[in-house]
Amino acid sequence: MDEAGHALPVRVYYEDTDFSGFVYHASYLRFMERGRTELLRGLAGDQSDLHREAKGLVFVVRRMKIDFLKPAYMDDQLVVRTTTRVLRGASMTLSQDVRRGEEILVAAEVTVACVRDGRAVRLPDSLRDLLSPPQS
Repeated sequence: MDEAGHALPVRVYYEDTDFSGFVYHASYLRFMERGRTELLRGLAGDQSDLHREAKGLVFVVRRMKIDFLKPAYMDDQLVVRTTTRVLRGASMTLSQDVRRGEEILVAAEVTVACVRDGRAVRLPDSLRDLLSPPQS
């Protein structure tokens, strides 16, 4: 992962829009979920493999702060950028944005907890090393 973070291209389909023709707000949540999943896949492989190898480890969204700045429309080609900001014992805070070209449409800060059997657990060191935020 470089300083710009992970980038996931997304095309907007009819199913992502509401009656007004704008992208429905919950669609951005799906786009960002895919961005987080692909970030992990690119660094550590499939989440199902990680879940199995780490004996039931899963990631759950604990907190999300979102600013909806501008709308996207059907057929837009967007990019979801995901960057690690802070790693803590059992959680990480990610910065995500959804862009059309250089224009930021949605900006979010997402805190994800590492959980096993319903309890917070420390991020595995191997994953922590891969997810470490870029050094300025």
